[in-house]
Amino acid sequence: MEEKRPSMSHKISFTNRRQGLLTGVLDVLSFDEKLVVLKSQCGVLTLKGEEMHVKQLDLEKGELEMTGKVDQVIYTEESSIGRKKGKSVLKRLLQ
Repeated sequence: MEEKRPSMSHKISFTNRRQGLLTGVLDVLSFDEKLVVLKSQCGVLTLKGEEMHVKQLDLEKGELEMTGKVDQVIYTEESSIGRKKGKSVLKRLLQ
C-alpha cells in the first residue's frame, strides 16, 4: 500500500550555482557527481553539472540540500519517462 504524503510546494533555490536547497522532493531516482535525478511535486527533475553532492536529504519534509556546480535544470513529465521504458537501451542512449 502506497503511503500518501501531504501536498507540499516545490521550490528550487541556488546560491551562485554552487549551493542548492530544493523542496517538494518526493524521491531521489539517481545521483552521481555529474547528474542528479529527482522525483518532485512538479515532475521528474534532472540536474546536470560537476562535483555535485547531496549534503542532506529529508524525504519526510521533501527537502534536499546539495552542493556543486549546476549547469542545467530540466523538468520531464513522468508520463514521458514511462514511455521510454518500452524502447531498447540502444535507442534510449542514442536519443
